Amino acid sequence: MTPNPISASLKLADGREITIETGKMARQADGSVVVRLGDCMILATVVATKEPKPGQSFFPLSVDYQEKFAAAGRIPGSFFKREARLNDYEILTSRLIDRALRPLFPDDYLCEVQVLVSLISSDAEVMPDSLACLAASAALAVSDIPIQEVISEVRVCRINGEYIVNPGRSQIKDADINIIVAATDKNIMMVEGEGKECEEAGLITAIEVGHAAIKAQVKLQHDLREKVGVTTKREYAKPYTNPEFEATIAAFGTKRIYDIAKGALGKHERGDAFKQVKEDFKAQFQSSNEAEANYLKPEDAALIGTYFHDLEKKVIRDMMLNEKVRLDGRTLEVVRPLTIEVNTLPSPHGSALFTRGETQSLTSVTLGTSEDELLAETAATSDYVKFFLHYNFPPFSTGEVKMMRGQSRREVGHGNLAMRSLKQMMPQDYPYTVRVVSDILESNGSSSMATVCAGSLALMDAGVPFPKHVSGVAMGLIADGGKFAVLTDILGDEDHLGDMDFKVTGTRDGICGIQMDIKCDGLSMDIMMQALEQAKRGRLHILDAMYTCIPAANPDLKPHAPRIVQLNIDREFIGAVIGPGGKIIQEIQRETGAKINIEEVGDQGVIKIFSANKESIDKALAWIRSIVAIPEIGATYEGTVKSIMPFGAFVEFMPGKQGLLHISEVSWKRLDTLDGVLKEGDKVKIQLVGTDPKTGKLRLSRKVLMPKPEGYVEPEKRERREGGDDRRGGNDRRGGNDRNRGGNDRGPRHHDDRPKREHHNENKTEATEQQAPQITASDDADLAL
Repeated sequence: MTPNPISASLKLADGREITIETGKMARQADGSVVVRLGDCMILATVVATKEPKPGQSFFPLSVDYQEKFAAAGRIPGSFFKREARLNDYEILTSRLIDRALRPLFPDDYLCEVQVLVSLISSDAEVMPDSLACLAASAALAVSDIPIQEVISEVRVCRINGEYIVNPGRSQIKDADINIIVAATDKNIMMVEGEGKECEEAGLITAIEVGHAAIKAQVKLQHDLREKVGVTTKREYAKPYTNPEFEATIAAFGTKRIYDIAKGALGKHERGDAFKQVKEDFKAQFQSSNEAEANYLKPEDAALIGTYFHDLEKKVIRDMMLNEKVRLDGRTLEVVRPLTIEVNTLPSPHGSALFTRGETQSLTSVTLGTSEDELLAETAATSDYVKFFLHYNFPPFSTGEVKMMRGQSRREVGHGNLAMRSLKQMMPQDYPYTVRVVSDILESNGSSSMATVCAGSLALMDAGVPFPKHVSGVAMGLIADGGKFAVLTDILGDEDHLGDMDFKVTGTRDGICGIQMDIKCDGLSMDIMMQALEQAKRGRLHILDAMYTCIPAANPDLKPHAPRIVQLNIDREFIGAVIGPGGKIIQEIQRETGAKINIEEVGDQGVIKIFSANKESIDKALAWIRSIVAIPEIGATYEGTVKSIMPFGAFVEFMPGKQGLLHISEVSWKRLDTLDGVLKEGDKVKIQLVGTDPKTGKLRLSRKVLMPKPEGYVEPEKRERREGGDDRRGGNDRRGGNDRNRGGNDRGPRHHDDRPKREHHNENKTEATEQQAPQITASDDADLAL
């Protein structure tokens, strides 16, 4: 069949054009589209089963976003040279799509749905994660799968005070607000992102700007659907319901559930009590005879769990809205009791134990070198990351037994939120690679926010120059008609009861990270602003407790922590430090025990010396400094005699740097020979007195460091020719001894094994006196970072 593509396009404010096309690729899927912006092309497909599986009681939606390396003209770097499991970026993008799409499906729709989104062509400046949800929603829009609404997502960044929708990749690094917003044309559904201590009002403005852009993209999808001719959605088998049976459960359980909800019980006590209500209800139905009153039909028995869950949700919501009392007895704004300690573990480089109610994070910090950096690859990028965080959620934290099969998508998402929140306060030029690991030991509400708090504490305990604490708090919102209640520091049971749950992290001066899921329609920006202001009060309360525990970063690293010293040198000295075939740097590492990393950054070489032993670092530092230092005229050195000539001695006074100690500069006495005075290998103190004006060779003197004999008379000075008086006793250049001149004149060069670039620098010294390498106080290795 000949492809018959149908497309619709939208012109953006900056002149770029988004095009959505269907009917050309993947035509056997229920819905498929290709979204294009610039050279970025994303293929999205959606397929749904026609019938739910027998006994299905939940909605099985799976969303996978994957980037094809061929899209950027690259071959994967793995051993198998093919795309493997989803990387963290792909998982995070999949979660962004999933959280926005899931509410679009009817509550009684239980057919399995699979959404696959693939990057098939990459553009260096287009961020595909901001287009992936548009593609997924458009694929659903042109299908007959029964979604209730059409949505889209956009990225909004504030750059130099201007709010920009879907900025280019190179622009994002300058943003102080960077969020992804998902919405229908009427309601905000999801917000996730980060900020550089942004204010609440700025965040609300960014959300409004994003919503305005989304409305145009939603209209674009409706236009495409009309062109395709999709006017109806497929019928589907709705699950069995029994309103009368639901009313029976409500009559039996409402009072008992209310009493439990008001009892301020612990998590497991409350769960056991709710379970007992269900068991007591089931106990009424013991008969196997359908004709008897206490007989329970199997199809009704399957509904007990669902109806009791719905009843618990209704009773608890009403209690909170009407009485402003919560499951554990707190009022709406109270944060659970905090227990905080640092330096919990003796061996890690930093650690903290943060407990808030029944949620607990044990977090450690490890410092490493540039060799420990994390390689983060996408189809379009390959970057080394110096700061990363891993979040672990073992099943015992909730008192459960589950198989351990690597990190889940939830763990990746929670860890990413905590990482980007803490990243805002990490010093940009910190030379260490820093790994933060949060192990959740208990969980009853927002372990990701506990990770943020514990991570901030552990970083300060490690001596990382972390300027301000970052804390986080999970919030909930319940709204019904004109009434609403905002809950600070929500419990796990409260997490799924509300109409909005959101997590906000930040310092005392502003927001660093946000994750928001909105489940109700028509939530006003005024209510959202009130919720953010209440979250700020909760965040500040937690920050006060954190500052009481550790008010500032420790001034030094732990005694057992490795040290990194950073030294900046002129780029042309890099070769001298490395040596031919790496000979010099390998010798320094072997002799000192330190690890040394050198990289070229701009016009400088950045050297990082890494060791757990300060003496090792100092030794390596002195060695490197002696290599890169430029000899200073008038300075005194201790050198080693490398060779003896009739006219003097060549002395190495710095690594790779030699000068001529003329026979007349050895002693105040006139010497005819150096026999018995100096020999090869002797250590001798000398002073650098200048350079030969013709050859640029360094001139040394020993006698200037000796006391001048009494009655000493300066000899008559006469001009000394290069290679003349020194080597031939005054013979003219054209004399018979001229043939010997070449060998003697080359003698010093045979003993001078300096790299050519260093010869070049010494020649420069003649005109400019001394030019020291660019080593500033902030770059100096004396700063043990």
